Amino acid sequence: MTKVLIYGGKTGWIGGLMNDLCKEKGIEVHNSDVRIENREAVEAELDRIQPSHVLMAAGITGRPNIDWCEEHKPETIRTNVIGTLNVADLTFLKGIHCTVYATGCIFKYDDDHPLGSGKGFTEEDKPNFDGSFYSQTKGYMEPMLKTYSNCLILRVRMPISDDLIHRSFVTKIAKYEKVVNIPNSMTILHEMLPASLAMAQAGLTGVYNFTNPGVISHNEVLDLFKKYIDPTFEYSNFSVEEQAKILKADRSNNELDATKLMRDMPEGVVINDIKTAFELCFQRMKANLEQEGILPDNLPAEFKSKVNGGTGQPVKAA
Repeated sequence: MTKVLIYGGKTGWIGGLMNDLCKEKGIEVHNSDVRIENREAVEAELDRIQPSHVLMAAGITGRPNIDWCEEHKPETIRTNVIGTLNVADLTFLKGIHCTVYATGCIFKYDDDHPLGSGKGFTEEDKPNFDGSFYSQTKGYMEPMLKTYSNCLILRVRMPISDDLIHRSFVTKIAKYEKVVNIPNSMTILHEMLPASLAMAQAGLTGVYNFTNPGVISHNEVLDLFKKYIDPTFEYSNFSVEEQAKILKADRSNNELDATKLMRDMPEGVVINDIKTAFELCFQRMKANLEQEGILPDNLPAEFKSKVNGGTGQPVKAA
């Protein structure tokens, strides 16, 4: 790995974190200046920079959440389908390894993979969830991406960072008055992003469930938030049926089997089970927030004031 080009490195969350990680490791890194739906511009940039590796972290998830995609379908297709295929196809033609940060939100618990069974979806399973347009586009993409022998396709789920950035799963659910309580596979970025770089360096390709082994529920996560971040924090639950009444699109809940990931992980990379990884994540988060002066007394109001009448929508900052 001599030179990395990142799509989504300037404005994207994961792309930005990968940019920082590459710099920390002394890897020459460039952030794309082009729109990935513009094939000619992508090709010109690849020819100009001539990277050894591409990290494809650009995509539309919607703001504040994937419900946005329900009313912006052409824009979502333009980036998540056309743009992603442009990058995959052009890197294939030029012999460049391409890591695609995709999603595991293309599955839902079913009769063959029941909730609580411990039986997760494998990399060979076909997507069975299309309850949101965002997941539909991602479900379209995976079979096509698998045809490119240069692509490493990582199924990220509910990513979590060591801070309170708005994109993190912890931040999102901590701002809801009510949450569902369903065990899910999730991705702790502190552990998994360095793993993705090691996998790219090793030349791995194909689809991988890119989550820490095991599952953890919403309540377990918020209990850790209360333990480490705010001892006064309170939350309440509602059912999936109640949640559906306030959402424009359904949400994916599933367990992904991490057997292949752990089997193929390059030597020296440490990936903890999800519950251990979360405990360590919150320990780092507490230390970071204390260093920033946010803890113990300056936690933003939106994490404390739950006033939205039980709608489950994010509360607005005071």
